[in-house]
Amino acid sequence: MEEFKPQMLGKLFKPLDKSSKADNGQVVIIGGSGLFHGAPILALKAASRVAGMVFFASPEPSVGRVAEELKSQLGSFIWVPWDQVEEYIAKSDAVLIGPGLMRFRAEAQSTKSEVRSQKYEVRSKLDSTGLEAKRITEGLLKRFPEKQWVIDGGSLQVMEPDWVPRNAILTPNKKEFEKLFGCKVRSTKCELRSKSGKAKDRETCCETDYLTKKHQCIIALKGPEMIVCSAKECVLVKGGNAGLTKGGTGDVLAGLTVALAAQNPPFLAAAAASFIVKKAAGELYQKVGFAYSSDDLADKIPEVLGEYWRQG
Repeated sequence: MEEFKPQMLGKLFKPLDKSSKADNGQVVIIGGSGLFHGAPILALKAASRVAGMVFFASPEPSVGRVAEELKSQLGSFIWVPWDQVEEYIAKSDAVLIGPGLMRFRAEAQSTKSEVRSQKYEVRSKLDSTGLEAKRITEGLLKRFPEKQWVIDGGSLQVMEPDWVPRNAILTPNKKEFEKLFGCKVRSTKCELRSKSGKAKDRETCCETDYLTKKHQCIIALKGPEMIVCSAKECVLVKGGNAGLTKGGTGDVLAGLTVALAAQNPPFLAAAAASFIVKKAAGELYQKVGFAYSSDDLADKIPEVLGEYWRQG
């Protein structure tokens, strides 16, 4: 597996000086809950630095009120009433679903015993909040299968593998990956070593390249070394530090991914976003160690991305 090369960023779409907002990509971000209202906000911060237009919708009314208050500080997105979300999806170039959606009304209901379930069948143990997240995720993915989807967070935790639309980008961490596909990720070495293709190997080691072929999607598996695979190619994205283990950094990655996916091929968007986030985290770590926040990470991304754009 090849390592991602910074020169690949030169292939990214660059807005023209005389372009309009519509020319530079329109995205919709769907997520948020009473407990996790910050997750989609972080995705919004990252996406709004790149996409021409960013629309935000949440099934949780309280998140809409938070978004309205945030607009006084971050005015570069449009809050969409929930009953109008499909209209905006229809005219968008890419859609992110999942950051901040919940399986349970109370996070404590997600127990260690469920996570250790042999076949990871935790999607069947949802409360009313989780069932609503599942209904929304399934309904929108199946209603708009032709859209460029980025699927993250809560949606990954409640959906079934056969809902994955063609060319969708999935951004799971290790736990979400195992819940969704029902097999264990033992290590990066396991990913790189399993080449036999035997069925029994797939029961114990999730082969990212096999799963992307099966579902015709792109998977960006988060970790100290990220593996980004499509049905045709894989790259390894190295780097990262302890700061990236903090809550919200994955939401920043998802937001940047959907913004890039609006105007770029999905594999390039996923790999480039993974590299940029790790590069931004590395520069922050050089200055302050691990003592940076997800907001700092979102703020650093334009500087890193702009540097490579200028070089290209």
